[in-house]
Amino acid sequence: MNRLSQLRDSAWPGTLFLLGLLLIWEVAARQVASPNFPGALTVLSKLGEVSPTLLREMGVTLWRAAAGLLLALVTMLPLGVFIGRFRALGDFIEPVIDMLRPLPPLAIVPVAMLFAGVGSGAKVMVIFYSVSFPIILSAIDAVRGAHPMLSNVARSLRMSRRETMFEIDLPAALPQVMVGIRIAVALALLISVSAEMLLSTDGIGNFIMRSQETFRVAAGMAALIVIAVTALIINGVVARIERRALRWHHARQASTTSN
Repeated sequence: MNRLSQLRDSAWPGTLFLLGLLLIWEVAARQVASPNFPGALTVLSKLGEVSPTLLREMGVTLWRAAAGLLLALVTMLPLGVFIGRFRALGDFIEPVIDMLRPLPPLAIVPVAMLFAGVGSGAKVMVIFYSVSFPIILSAIDAVRGAHPMLSNVARSLRMSRRETMFEIDLPAALPQVMVGIRIAVALALLISVSAEMLLSTDGIGNFIMRSQETFRVAAGMAALIVIAVTALIINGVVARIERRALRWHHARQASTTSN
């Protein structure tokens, strides 16, 4: 039983499934025998060949994604806590959020280019726009859903509004806010690649577009593998940070479940 549990908790099942998919891919490509459908071995060989270029372009993409995400965290997280604390302010701002949220992020590319030009600033602006909504909305909902006793504690301690926001509201909202941040992290990488496909001369999104235009299918698929592996690594890092930051929350949930 212990061995079965260890096998289930390990990475082996997922690894074996991935190897099976690669095998099916290689067999299907050999059956089709088309240059437009390279096999797994061909793509992996191309990956090794162009890996220095892909890593350099991936670094540019990650820099833009991180810049847009950091800007959104610094501005939208405190704003979301502030709106959640003061409902009267939300009556003015939330209709604007509801109006802008349905707009596709790439639809604001012309606006971004108008204010920030065609350089990295426009792409960072598009990323900032797209990741702002999950962060600010999760913060608003988390603060408003906090237990009323927390406000009573703040009043009994005679805490100022600023102290209440950052020492009571924000820690209490952090578990739900982390969900919005994880969504924003994945969205930042997605929008960074997409924006590079439209208005960039560098980055891995631009590499994919150039590969498509020159019919280098294997190189384009190698770039997709790099994006997928990078996203997997980032997700693992964010999950580890979340476990450390919310250790108290998970411990409380475990104790509640056991009781």
